[in-house]
Amino acid sequence: MAAKRNEIEDKSVRGISMIQLWRREWHVKQQGAVQWLYPLILFLVIITLFPLAVGSEPQLLQRLGVSAVWIAALLSLVMGVDGLFKPALDNGTLAQLVVAEASLPLWVLIRLIIHWIFSSGVIAVLSVLAVPLFGLSWLETGILMLSIIAGSPMLLMLSAVASSLTLSLKNGAVLVPLIALPMQLPVLIFATGAVDLFATGLNGLPILALLLAGSIISVLVVPWVIAVTLKMAWLN
Repeated sequence: MAAKRNEIEDKSVRGISMIQLWRREWHVKQQGAVQWLYPLILFLVIITLFPLAVGSEPQLLQRLGVSAVWIAALLSLVMGVDGLFKPALDNGTLAQLVVAEASLPLWVLIRLIIHWIFSSGVIAVLSVLAVPLFGLSWLETGILMLSIIAGSPMLLMLSAVASSLTLSLKNGAVLVPLIALPMQLPVLIFATGAVDLFATGLNGLPILALLLAGSIISVLVVPWVIAVTLKMAWLN
């Protein structure tokens, strides 16, 4: 499977349109199904074992449920970013893009969007398991899903920046969480705080709007930063 995926990655990118690039990256992602399934399995394992570890007291589970789901989502997201750009650098796809003077920011953006769909998008859906596992209400779970959708793009962008910065290092995958997690903690705090506000009858929409605005800004800016970093990694 890995060999087949590398063969797809090695296809020429010269003259490729945005739609073709999207189809290509989507197909590449499907070929690497095992790699993007691991973070989802980690997410399920964490939220499943968490109630067993803290006990079966309903009030305690409800109080910790939102944080547990968000921590599981954060760890799963960080785990899956190592394969974002490393295969493209190793098999020559990145070199073809640079030599062909293709739009690296566009390629990065498409790659990140597809990765988000297969990671955080699925995790947002799986967060409904917080209802039976932690006893959260459907309202709280709905707000939790919205907070993941609003805040996870920013988390992914920060993780992608960390991944691109460590691309040329021998043990770069180990450094990605160390670089990304400190920057991601404010997003985690704001997201869980928004859900808590709704749970207490207060308005948490401003916080969700702030998370969404941060995600939009990061989506617009970060691909350009990563493109420069990837080009430097290729030159080195």
